[in-house]
Amino acid sequence: MPDRVDRERPTAVALLSGGLDSTLAILVLLKQGIRVKAITFLTHFGCDITDSSSCSRNPFPAAEKYGFEVKLCHLADKFLEIVKDPKFGHGRNMNPCIDCRILMLKEAKTYMELIGADFLVTGEVLGQRPMSQRRECFPMIDREAGVEGLVLRPLSARLLPPTIPEQKGLVDRERLYAFRGRTRKPQMALAEELGLDDYPSPAGGCLLTEPTYAARLKDLLTYGSDPELKDIHLLRVGRHFRLSPSCKIVVGRNREENERINSLASRDDMLFTVPGVGSPTTILSGRPSESDILLAASITARYSDAKGQGRVNVQVFNTDGRLYTVEVEPATMDLLDRYRIQYVEKRRKKRRGRAIKV
Repeated sequence: MPDRVDRERPTAVALLSGGLDSTLAILVLLKQGIRVKAITFLTHFGCDITDSSSCSRNPFPAAEKYGFEVKLCHLADKFLEIVKDPKFGHGRNMNPCIDCRILMLKEAKTYMELIGADFLVTGEVLGQRPMSQRRECFPMIDREAGVEGLVLRPLSARLLPPTIPEQKGLVDRERLYAFRGRTRKPQMALAEELGLDDYPSPAGGCLLTEPTYAARLKDLLTYGSDPELKDIHLLRVGRHFRLSPSCKIVVGRNREENERINSLASRDDMLFTVPGVGSPTTILSGRPSESDILLAASITARYSDAKGQGRVNVQVFNTDGRLYTVEVEPATMDLLDRYRIQYVEKRRKKRRGRAIKV
């Protein structure tokens, strides 16, 4: 059980992604003498401290440098459920931004109450994100999370109504900021002032906002409402093809991805490779028919160095070893396009979509 804080000075629980804004929010409070205990949320979708997407970065170096604690909290299936069916809808892709923020604040509130902290802190900036960081969204999100008046947003606080910690004098409102919009220049200037020189470059958002990743996830949830963790991890690897409602394949693009596919394969999966030449490793998951197996072998041959041959021998095996060899013709580009999982780019002025290869 976490140690309860003492009452010598105010204590805040901060939502920390490891990015610039959330780190600055903490430093602003530390400068006022407020004790901060940060919480970093992990999910199955790569938005965690091992990920290269913009939604998160390893928080521990900053914590060690500036002297605050970090607690890791995995949202696990709670997050998966809101991705499947968010109360407030998805963004442009599969990002449930509003529901995500509500869930995180609920979890942070539980931690705040457990340790006896006074309020919550986020690095949100008014107008920075079009879905969840609008003026009208902040009160609604706080109300849904049961934290009305308890969420301080130091970077935009002077543009927002005073929170309970400000009203109680726990925080000096005059030493907070009035940042707004998508520009990061004010944050970068503040980082220089506070001595923060190691932070990630601004980026577009979490993996769920990326069209290619979102298309793969939508396909996965369409054909299976309860995906295995392995299938979620595979979303970030290789080329994806939906062969039938009951099975799909992922084709590795390089040695690293081939090794990743091998490590994620279960005993129920089938694996494919072309021996004796440079070849991808392909994983087939689900309940394939004989034609699905031949199609997976054909696609594997198409991405191997034997693709110029008329007929190619493809090994079919599982985690226990080789099963058999099939001889197939490498798939044509038309065949690849027919089964490839794709996203459709929506145009604002025209209703027609354009298929984008992934």
